[in-house]
Amino acid sequence: MTGARFLAETLREYGVTHVFFVPAIIRRALVEMEDVGIQRIISHGEKSAAYMADAYARVTGKPGFCFAQSVGAANLAAGLQDPYLGVSPVIAITGHRPPMHRHRNSYQEIEHSRPFASVTKYSAEVETVEQLPHLLRQAFREVTTGQTLPAHLDFSGISGDVITDGILDTDVIVEEPFTQRPAFRPGPEPERVREAARLLSQAERPVIVAGGGVTASGAEAEVVRLAEMLNIPVATALNAKGCIPENHPLSVGVVGSYSRWSANRVVSEADLVLFIGSHTGSQVTLDWRIPAEGTPVIQIDIDASELGRSYPAAYGLQGDARRTLEAMLDVLEPTGGNASWVSRAQEHVQNWRDEHEPVLTSNAVPIRPERLCQELTDFLPSDAVLVADTGHAGIWTGSMVDLTHEGQSYLRAAGSLGWGLPAALGAKCGAPDRPVVCWTGDGGMWYHIGELETAVRYGINAVTVVHNNGGLNQDRRGDEAAYEGREGGNPGELWRFTDTNFAQIAESMGALGIRVTDPNQINSALDQAVSANRPAVVDIVSDGDVAAAAPWGP
Repeated sequence: MTGARFLAETLREYGVTHVFFVPAIIRRALVEMEDVGIQRIISHGEKSAAYMADAYARVTGKPGFCFAQSVGAANLAAGLQDPYLGVSPVIAITGHRPPMHRHRNSYQEIEHSRPFASVTKYSAEVETVEQLPHLLRQAFREVTTGQTLPAHLDFSGISGDVITDGILDTDVIVEEPFTQRPAFRPGPEPERVREAARLLSQAERPVIVAGGGVTASGAEAEVVRLAEMLNIPVATALNAKGCIPENHPLSVGVVGSYSRWSANRVVSEADLVLFIGSHTGSQVTLDWRIPAEGTPVIQIDIDASELGRSYPAAYGLQGDARRTLEAMLDVLEPTGGNASWVSRAQEHVQNWRDEHEPVLTSNAVPIRPERLCQELTDFLPSDAVLVADTGHAGIWTGSMVDLTHEGQSYLRAAGSLGWGLPAALGAKCGAPDRPVVCWTGDGGMWYHIGELETAVRYGINAVTVVHNNGGLNQDRRGDEAAYEGREGGNPGELWRFTDTNFAQIAESMGALGIRVTDPNQINSALDQAVSANRPAVVDIVSDGDVAAAAPWGP
C-alpha cells in the first residue's frame, strides 16, 4: 500500500476520529482518511490546529493529531507549547525539504528539530517510507506512556509527499495499549505504600493536592474515596478542577496562583501534603510558598524524576495515580480522625463563600465577572465540558465556578492566550454528545476569531462565552502602576480595545450570536446557545474596572 493509505488506516485502527491541520500537508493521506471515516478539520492557523488537537486529546485520552507543511512547521511548534505544558498526548506531523535542499537556503524553510525540541518528548525525521511504520508506532508509544508529552514526526517532502507517495509492503499493526493514555499503570513498591499510608494516618492536619495526573489517570473516584476514608480536605490544581465535586464537604477549591484563598489557607496550615500527579510547579504552589519549605510531603507521580523536584524531602511513590491510590486504599483503615482540622477547613471555605456572596449574586450593570461565574455554576449541565482560556479566564473559572457533578470536566489553557476558542472546537470533536462551553475574554477571542468560521463550516456546535470587558484587563493594574509618578500619559493605550459586539461578528459568520447586558439574562442566553444545535457566541458586556484579586499567600 502507499504510505498515505498506511497512515490513514493506522490512525483509524488506533481510534483517531479527527485530525486538525493547515494545508498543504500529506494530501494523499487526507484523501485516504476520508475513505476510512476520519474527519479532516482545516483550521485558520497552525497554532489553532495544535490547540484543537490538544483539547481533543485531553477530553478523549486518545492521541490528538495536527499537521502543517514545511513553512508552517515553526508555527505548529509554537502551538505545541500548551499541550507540552499541559502534559497532553499530541502527535504533530510536518513536512521538510529533501536532503539536497539542506544548507542551501531552501525557500521558506528553517531547520525543524530546534523549534520542536523544547515542546516535544520525542521528535524524529522520517526520510523514507520504510521508516514510517516503526516511527509512527513509536510516536504513539511516547505520547501514551509516562509523562504524556507531545511527539513530532517530520516527513520528507515539503508536504510530506515523499513518505505518503512511497510504497510499503507491510501490514497495519496496532499495539492496543498505546491507543489511549495511560498505556500502562505501573504500581509503587508495597513497602513504600505502607510507609506512605502510615505517614498519612498519623498526620494531624493532612491535605490532598490533586494534580493533572489525577485526571490523566482517571483517578477521580479514588481521590474522593481516600479523602472520605481518612477525612482529609482536598485542594486541586487547575488541571484537576472538578476531580472532587466542589460542593463536597472535603473540597476546599483550587490552590496556588489561580485560586481560592480558602484552598491556599488550608494547604499552608497543613502538617502533611499529599501531592497526587502534580509537578509541584510554581502555579499550584504559589511560587513554592504553599506549602512552605520544610512541610512534610508525600508525592505520587508516574515519572520518578518529578519526585522531590520542588520539595526535596518528599516521600516519593512512583506509579500511575489510580494504581497507587488503589494500593493505598487496600492497606488503609477508615478513621474518624481529623474532625477539628476538617472543621477548620470547612470554616475557611464558608468564610470565602460568605465574603463573595454579594458579588456572586450582584445585579450590577455592566455585569460583574463573579456573577457570570455563579450563572455558569447554576447552568452547566451535569455532563458539560468547561473550557477556560488563560489569564483572567483561568482565574475566574478556577476560583469562582463550582463543578458539582462527577460527569463535568474542566479543560484549561496551560499558558497561551487565545487557546480557548480553538480548544473548545477540539473538545467538541472529541466529545460530540456533551455540551462544550468555553470562557474566553475579548483579548483571547481576537487571537483566533477566524475559527468561528471553522466551527460553522464543520458544524462544531461549541458555545463560546466572551467575557467582554473592553481590553486586556489583567494587564491594567501593572500598566497603571508603571505610570505612577508621571503627569499625564495614557496607560489605557497599553490595554484598552475598541468596543466590539462579538455577537454580531458571530452572526455574520453564520453562528448564533447573543449579546447580554443584563445579568438576569445570562441563564436564558446560555440555555438558548446550548440548545441551538449550531456554533454559538454569548457576548457578555462586563465591567472593565473589575479585576481578579491577587492570590492569598503567607
